[in-house]
Amino acid sequence: MRARVEYDGTDFAGFQLQLRARTVQGELEAALGTLSGGRRVRVDAAGRTDAGVHAAGQVIAFSWPGRLSVTGLGRALDALLPADVAVRGLRRAPIGFRPRYAARYRDYRYTVWNGPRSPLRERFALGVRVPLDTAAMARAGSALVGRHDFSPFGAVDRQPVRTLHWVRVRREGRLVTVDVRGDAFLRHMVRRIVAALLLVGRGEVEVSAVAEALASRRPAFNGAVAPAKGLCLRRVVMGRVAREMNGDT
Repeated sequence: MRARVEYDGTDFAGFQLQLRARTVQGELEAALGTLSGGRRVRVDAAGRTDAGVHAAGQVIAFSWPGRLSVTGLGRALDALLPADVAVRGLRRAPIGFRPRYAARYRDYRYTVWNGPRSPLRERFALGVRVPLDTAAMARAGSALVGRHDFSPFGAVDRQPVRTLHWVRVRREGRLVTVDVRGDAFLRHMVRRIVAALLLVGRGEVEVSAVAEALASRRPAFNGAVAPAKGLCLRRVVMGRVAREMNGDT
């Protein structure tokens, strides 16, 4: 089976199963375990989002041992899952389908509320009170597009080379969004990119500093990381079988 999963990551310790911590995978497997009579049903995902990161289009896969139809299983999961997790588009998948390796690319969006304090907006966005130069942020982000060693913007990884298809910065009123599309991501990579762009937007570093940081092979801007609450995995597009790569943020 495969499905799209939406979740509010605020109260989760991330997607991946952890001992003594609430995770999205844990909630999904608990619900499936209940429906399968106590048998563990392992859930694989396209990306292991960090604590506090949200998703609108996470893709999961699992083998279903029960007798419920696809429609019946979807309804049963909807009834059992907590309010901050929902499964959509449940359907059968080819044997051996693993979304992490079959993903063609992943789309992430980081949202910034560039206005007065707003408790509702800032549950899913980073509040920034000072004006942001989004044009400068966009110019800085363009230096990251392409295939690069992204070690300065991510955790240590055996395969630090990634391809970014675009980094787009837009403003609508006081709402600023940073959209990043890539084949895969190093751990914390999107949030570290956003932290760098915010430094540019606030005028604390020059536009050229982002390209220089990428070339330096040292942790960019002392490892600055934007808060998790502004990040959302918007979409995962399938279409290839890839070598093993991380899908973390």
